[in-house]
Amino acid sequence: MTEPETETVTFQLNWEPNGFQSPYFLAREAGFYREEGIEVEFVEGHGSPYAAERAARGDADVGLAGASAVLAKQSEGFDPLAVAAVTQKTPAAVYTLRDVFGERLTDPEQLAGRTVAPSATKTRILTAQLLENVGIRDEVELLDVDPHTHHRVQHKVIDGTVDAAVGVVTNGIEIGRERDRTPDELPIGEYLDIYGMTLVTGPEFARERPETLRSFLRATARGWAAATRDPDRAVDALVDRNATLERNRGIEQLKFETAAHQLQFTPFVREHGWGAQDPDRWRRLGETLSETALLDGEIDPDAVWTDEFRPTDDPLVAEYADRVHPTAE
Repeated sequence: MTEPETETVTFQLNWEPNGFQSPYFLAREAGFYREEGIEVEFVEGHGSPYAAERAARGDADVGLAGASAVLAKQSEGFDPLAVAAVTQKTPAAVYTLRDVFGERLTDPEQLAGRTVAPSATKTRILTAQLLENVGIRDEVELLDVDPHTHHRVQHKVIDGTVDAAVGVVTNGIEIGRERDRTPDELPIGEYLDIYGMTLVTGPEFARERPETLRSFLRATARGWAAATRDPDRAVDALVDRNATLERNRGIEQLKFETAAHQLQFTPFVREHGWGAQDPDRWRRLGETLSETALLDGEIDPDAVWTDEFRPTDDPLVAEYADRVHPTAE
């Protein structure tokens, strides 16, 4: 008996493999993609803007990118299309070490008069929005992004070169554990109503392979559900991809569990299902980005996303919160 034919989907990650991405590796390891007739080829990334642009250009079939980066790329003349909101809150966070900052960081206003180093373009955009919203943008020295490596901002915090850095939740906890020092984190998603990670494609792939896109989303939702139910297995799949992550297994699992329980489940997901997107949130994000002069050109938030390919006929997708996390509020 011959094996059914599969088609390859290139999946451009936003960064190198890490705990936030473990559901996708679990979906492949568990055979969810193959059951949909798909062979996923993972491509490591260099940030959300890179992933969004690659998908928009058609250089990758699907990309993993933050919503702010999707709109930023649209403002540059590209046509990225967000087809699912994977996490409803951004994973971005300002973090520091208490002996460097001099006090416990609990409020954005404490950043006034401080120097802050962002790890990537997306996190810099979100930090600028946060500072603008609380009225201290002009009082904070928000550095440009280091083009070489995001890890350098961690070292700047460790040696006290900057007062705080911007990365993602758990970055501060990680360096605190490594250095036996007390970390503090300020999750930006608690202050900004902004989507976290989205799955993005380009107009050509969406037009020519709509059923493949639906299959990819269906299998990906299964991966997220399986990972949430069994995070140990999810991290196993991640470590199978990159064995060096075993030494930081606890942090990688913490990253995923934070994403699954704090960033993904919201009342909107409970009502509308996995991957659902809200046009009003896209419009508000577009307005905020425009007000902070962080875009290169005109944008149309209504054209940057679609719910057309989300397989809402699948019970897991439609009833995701109730089926996977029945205690979520």
